[in-house]
Amino acid sequence: MKSFGALILAAASLVSASPTLVKRAAPAGIDVSHFQGAVNFKTAKANGISFAFIKATEGTTFIDPEFNTNYAAATSAGIIRGAYHFAHPDVSSGATQAKYFLAHGGGWSSDGITLPGALDIEYNPSGAECYGLSASAMVTWVRDFSNTYHATTGVYPVIYTTTDWWKTCTGNSAAFGSTNPLWIAHYASSIGTLPAGWSFTTFWQFADSGSNPGDQDQFNGDMAGLQRIARGS
Repeated sequence: MKSFGALILAAASLVSASPTLVKRAAPAGIDVSHFQGAVNFKTAKANGISFAFIKATEGTTFIDPEFNTNYAAATSAGIIRGAYHFAHPDVSSGATQAKYFLAHGGGWSSDGITLPGALDIEYNPSGAECYGLSASAMVTWVRDFSNTYHATTGVYPVIYTTTDWWKTCTGNSAAFGSTNPLWIAHYASSIGTLPAGWSFTTFWQFADSGSNPGDQDQFNGDMAGLQRIARGS
């Protein structure tokens, strides 16, 4: 199978680091977890949502209690959807957490409606910003997760992060730009500077609230490109 980096380049006309995308006609999305409860995805679709990332797991002990309900509801509404895993690099290896994610909703299939799973790696909510890891150890951890996910599914996971965290905690590693799609979080009218290795972002989380539940996202391309990513071709 092609690398996912090649697939996303072929999927759509993707833009580089600092355009304003919110006003652009591109597929809109949301990402949600148990904090939003059971989401009415039919209403969200009617309100313009085309895709969603839904929290499945965190670390190796937490399964989101709303995941199954929300994933089934998004599927029923005809929304392209995928799962995400909130990383805790301080509690176990990347491979261990990838396997946990895969076992609890994070899988992928080339069905045209499933996005590759996403690794949510960002600020530690309850401790050291970089989870006590050096930059080189963090890169190893992310690679371990990514390669384990790829070995099972044939696609590389999306990496969700912020540029600030990536610079601080990986030393601004450029190791993943040719394989892993980027989902950047930046709450502004433009994307801003991206982490090293990526010349564009595939998904952009541009607000933490809006007209639909959860965080507000946008795909960097057109609907046909989003569908191709979900097919892996």
